[in-house]
Amino acid sequence: MRTINLRIRELRHKKKITQQELADIVGVSFQTISKWENGDSLR
Repeated sequence: MRTINLRIRELRHKKKITQQELADIVGVSFQTISKWENGDSLR
C-alpha cells in the first residue's frame, strides 16, 4: 500500500500541476503541499 504522501505526489504529477496550483485548489500554501509530499506533516 502506498503512503498518502506518495499518492499525493503521484496524482499531482499525473494531472501535470505544480505544488502551487494544487495549493490554490485546496486552499493551503505550497509549503503545506511540499510538507505533505515529503511526509513532514501527516502525523
